[in-house]
Amino acid sequence: MDRNALLAGGAVGVLIVAAVSAVLVPGVLADPTDDGPVRPGPVDVADVSIAAGPATGETVTLGIETRIDHRRNPTQNVSVLVRAIDAESGLVTTTERVDVGTLTRDGEATATANLTVPREGGYDIEVVLYRDAERVDEARKSIRGVSAIKPPYLQSTTSFTESESLPPVSFSIADAGENRTTLDLTATLVNTGDQPAEDLSVTFVLRQAESNIVASRTTVDAGTIQAGRTESVDATATVPNEYNYYIDVVLLRDGVVIDSARGAANLNPTRTISVNETTEEVELRVEDFEDDRERTPEASDYEPTRTESSAPGFGAVVALVALCATAFVARRWSQ
Repeated sequence: MDRNALLAGGAVGVLIVAAVSAVLVPGVLADPTDDGPVRPGPVDVADVSIAAGPATGETVTLGIETRIDHRRNPTQNVSVLVRAIDAESGLVTTTERVDVGTLTRDGEATATANLTVPREGGYDIEVVLYRDAERVDEARKSIRGVSAIKPPYLQSTTSFTESESLPPVSFSIADAGENRTTLDLTATLVNTGDQPAEDLSVTFVLRQAESNIVASRTTVDAGTIQAGRTESVDATATVPNEYNYYIDVVLLRDGVVIDSARGAANLNPTRTISVNETTEEVELRVEDFEDDRERTPEASDYEPTRTESSAPGFGAVVALVALCATAFVARRWSQ
C-alpha cells in the first residue's frame, strides 16, 4: 500500500474520532483561551443615606438607601442586610434584608430598605454587604431626634412667634380690683406656609407660679390665618392679686396640639418670675383661688359659737356624800 495513502487514511481516522468524541463528550476538547472559572468582580459599600418616610404618632419609617460599587467581572448573589440599633440600649430594633441579585456592569447599584422604628430617641443604622453569603463590606450611620419627625396631623405651617419684639404671648392690665385683677391676653401667630391655615384655636392657661394652681383657663377661636400673615388672638382672664403667674398658650387644630409657648405675669411687686425659673417660695392662700360662683353666704359668712358640754358623772350631791364618807372613815381610823 502506498505510504502516503496510509498516512492520509490515519489522519482522517483521527479527525473522525475527535469529531465523534466532541459530540458525545462535550468539553473533551479544551478551549485554549479558557483560563478556568471566572472570579467575581469586587463589590463594596460606596455610600449610605437616610430619609424620613411616613410617620404616625408612635412610629416612623426610615428609608435606607445603600449605594454599592461594582467593578470588572459579573458578581452573583449580592445582598444587603440593614439593621436599626437603639442608640441608648444598643438593642436591635428592626432588621431587613434586600436581595440585589447579579451585578454585571461597572459602576454603582442601589439597594433600598424601609425600617419602621419607634418615633423616639435615636438609632445607629448598620449596613452589611454580602456576596454568596460572605460578608465583604459594611458601613454605619447614625440618626438622632427621631421624635422631631411629625405625623401628618401634627404638621403645620402655623406656630407662635419667637421674636423678642413680638413675643408669642403678652398681657396688659384691664382692671385692677381690691382682690382680683383682670388681664387682657394676646397670643401672636404666624403662618409661614403657602396655604391658609384653618380650624385653629388657642387655649390660655394661667398657673400660679409656685404652686402650679390653674387660676384661669379659656379657649378662643383663632379663625383662618392667610399664608405669610401674622395674626393675634385676644382673651381675658381674672386672677387673684399679689401672685405671679405663668401664661401658657396652646395652639390646637381640630383638637390636636400643634404648638405651645409660655409667658409670665408678675402681679406681686416684691417677687418676680421669668419663663424658665422662679425665685423663692411665697405664702399661698388657697382660698384666693376658689371659684366665687361656688361660694355661698351660708358657707362663708357665719358667727363662731361656743358650746359647753359635761362628761357623764354623778353630780354635786354624790360628790357631797363622798366627802362626808371620807371624813367618817378618817375619824374611825384616828380612833
